Amino acid sequence: VQLQASGGGLVQAGGSLRLSCAASGRTFYFMGWFRQAPGKEREFEARISWHSDITYYADSVKGRFTISRDNTENTVYLQMNSLKPEDTAVYYCAARSSSWSPTYGYWGQGTLVTVSS
Repeated sequence: VQLQASGGGLVQAGGSLRLSCAASGRTFYFMGWFRQAPGKEREFEARISWHSDITYYADSVKGRFTISRDNTENTVYLQMNSLKPEDTAVYYCAARSSSWSPTYGYWGQGTLVTVSS
């Protein structure tokens, strides 16, 4: 089982990026995105259910970021708009081990997003 995140890069404040996370080996009911800024702990940003009928966002990204998924491609996306310098972080995709467990047991390798002011 593998989660492969991509799409990070350098962008100016106010710009947009779309992150992708391709899963292989199995499918997951809940998938999500986390981020870890320099010197800070990893924090939750967004999650989405299999049917995309349940989404949840951290207050810090609500209204700016949109999580989506394509189950035919076993891929989850994070569209990030109106980026701010404080969004600079390594972004990780993750998947819950089962639909009933809150634990994210599978993690991607992370992709770096740098937002310049």
